[in-house]
Amino acid sequence: QVQLVESGGGLVQAGGSLRLSCAASGSLFSECAVGWYRQAPGKQREMVATMNMANLPDYAESVKGRFTISRDNAKNTGYLQMNSLKPEDTAVYYCKIWTSYSTYWGQGTQVTVSS
Repeated sequence: QVQLVESGGGLVQAGGSLRLSCAASGSLFSECAVGWYRQAPGKQREMVATMNMANLPDYAESVKGRFTISRDNAKNTGYLQMNSLKPEDTAVYYCKIWTSYSTYWGQGTQVTVSS
């Protein structure tokens, strides 16, 4: 069983930056795609950024040019660098890793951007 632990969330002013981390237990991480999703109060969970096995990233239009997804397979860790944060980025951010046969979610980390 894989466990994911997110960290790096917090309170930041608009225009600031945060770096989220997603640490995975076990040795499956390098065989997985990795993604970040977020859920704001009263809204559905949405994709923020994903990175496939070939390390090709994909971003939601709302974060393109501001967020960067990356991974370090040697550390079994995924990252989301968030720059130029806006109040509308406020949400709980979740990490997900998956293969063709299994999916794992982290518990989420709160990101709050004040105006």
